[in-house]
Amino acid sequence: MSRFSEVSELVNGLKDDFEKFYEKGNSAAGTRVRKGMQDLKNMAQEIRKEVQDKKNAG
Repeated sequence: MSRFSEVSELVNGLKDDFEKFYEKGNSAAGTRVRKGMQDLKNMAQEIRKEVQDKKNAG
């Protein structure tokens, strides 16, 4: 369940930057949102691989 916690923490950590970008127009926050979303994408890919490997192993 720790992988879920990692994903959850990453998403929750982006909340302030999402608000700053979409509500206040802060472009630096937009850059942080884009980086966070790329990190989320990479993490999701790693988790998908782990699940696939575990499924195929047993």
